Amino acid sequence: MAPTIHIDPARHVAPVDPRIYSGFTEHMGRCIYGGIYDPDNAHGLADARGYRTDVLQALKDLNVPIVRYPGGNFVSSYRWQDGVGPKELRPRRPELAWLTEESNQFGTDEFIAWCRLLGAEPYICLNMGTSTLEDALAWLEYCNSSANTHYANMRRKNGHEAPYGVKYWALGNEVWGPWQVGQMNAEDYSKQAFQWAKALRLLDPSIKLVSCGETGFADWDRVTLKALAPVVDFHSIHLYTVSEGNHDVNVMGPAAAEKGIEITKSLIELAKIEGNLTKDLTICFDEWNVWDPVRAPGEKGAEEHYDLSDALAVASWLNVFVRKADVVKIACIAQSVNVISPIITSPTGLFKQTTYYPLQLFASLMQGTALAVHVAAPEPEDAYTGPTVPAFVARLAAHAPPSARPTKWLDASAVLAPGGAQVRVALVNRHKAAAAAVPIRFGPRAEVAPRVEVHEVWSAELGDRNGFEGEKVRTVVKTVDWQGTYECKAHSFQVLVFTLV
Repeated sequence: MAPTIHIDPARHVAPVDPRIYSGFTEHMGRCIYGGIYDPDNAHGLADARGYRTDVLQALKDLNVPIVRYPGGNFVSSYRWQDGVGPKELRPRRPELAWLTEESNQFGTDEFIAWCRLLGAEPYICLNMGTSTLEDALAWLEYCNSSANTHYANMRRKNGHEAPYGVKYWALGNEVWGPWQVGQMNAEDYSKQAFQWAKALRLLDPSIKLVSCGETGFADWDRVTLKALAPVVDFHSIHLYTVSEGNHDVNVMGPAAAEKGIEITKSLIELAKIEGNLTKDLTICFDEWNVWDPVRAPGEKGAEEHYDLSDALAVASWLNVFVRKADVVKIACIAQSVNVISPIITSPTGLFKQTTYYPLQLFASLMQGTALAVHVAAPEPEDAYTGPTVPAFVARLAAHAPPSARPTKWLDASAVLAPGGAQVRVALVNRHKAAAAAVPIRFGPRAEVAPRVEVHEVWSAELGDRNGFEGEKVRTVVKTVDWQGTYECKAHSFQVLVFTLV
């Protein structure tokens, strides 16, 4: 028997920040070249500046509010100066993150112009690997300064008179990782990032700075938050969930991210108390997704071909961000095109992967105010008691409990829509075989209309994928009679739109 879902429209968690539906572009694989930028396209799919118009439209349909750039691991050996000015003069460089070559035909100016076409705010990650504070200040000056100074005048000379006003700046990417050029320990990173933050704010006090965190449950996060809380606005954490070919692990994996968010929230509170701070400091979860690096190696472009199981995992990820709306204010799916992405292109077109549709439903429907949701504990025989992460991820072993902490097959979040007339419930039945008759109970003072609009993502087989030949997995909209229980198919995701009366 399915557990009952309890939702009270009067119990508000926090406003859902639209920035949790943000994106990420990196000079990796075909994300930039052949993805968002394809100036040599012979099939009429690129505009006069080389931007793929079909990609722009697909991303516009996701209502992407912010895009992070240019990495990712790529940024830790990137010279931003190589990517501005006349294209014929831009140097071709070895690229150390993915062991390729970078043409620099796409750089800061192209990225900003693309963001404006998309209607998204740019978010720039600074190179704290091979770069210097002087380079970082020069980049900020190039983007944001209106003064009569060298790099502001360089921007003008390159044809961009007005400052770009880039608001979001990250202090490095995954500096803790052994794969990173310029890896540091937490203490050394904190000392350097603190000085960078002070100097960057002297040049532009209006910017928002993001510290480089780890997973949220690492000691790195404790050390860096304690040191950097006075000078940053967001703390970044990263996590990817991996299926290892196991659907149950795939869809239960976001539980590890939820635990990381909870721990980070406590670390933020501790840092603020110890530092006597009253400022806002929240989480920027600026890399997340389903990614199996064995199935889709990064050095080969990480072009995952997602199935329905992956779509359900993405929906479970997004449920986490809505439930944690009080502390997660930005989240960037990695990445936006081709590389572990909801969109795959070819020279002649694109297709939307299975993961595109839960993203689109959340971005369009799960706005407003997050509501407290309680999914009643399942009967023991109905609980999932296996791992929530692959066995090889030793650090996450604490989030792979046996029977002591059963995980629920039903995963849900809810919002009170803007205007207060609707409650929208995002519901994932993660069980691969069992359908569920799901009772949904609202608060004692809430009644809903007898017809419910349902936006459903489902297919007959968990392994069903989309491709250039067609899309097996997409959103179907229907209306059902409401009598207190929703008949939820096995391995399905849906957003239920209830009208309050």
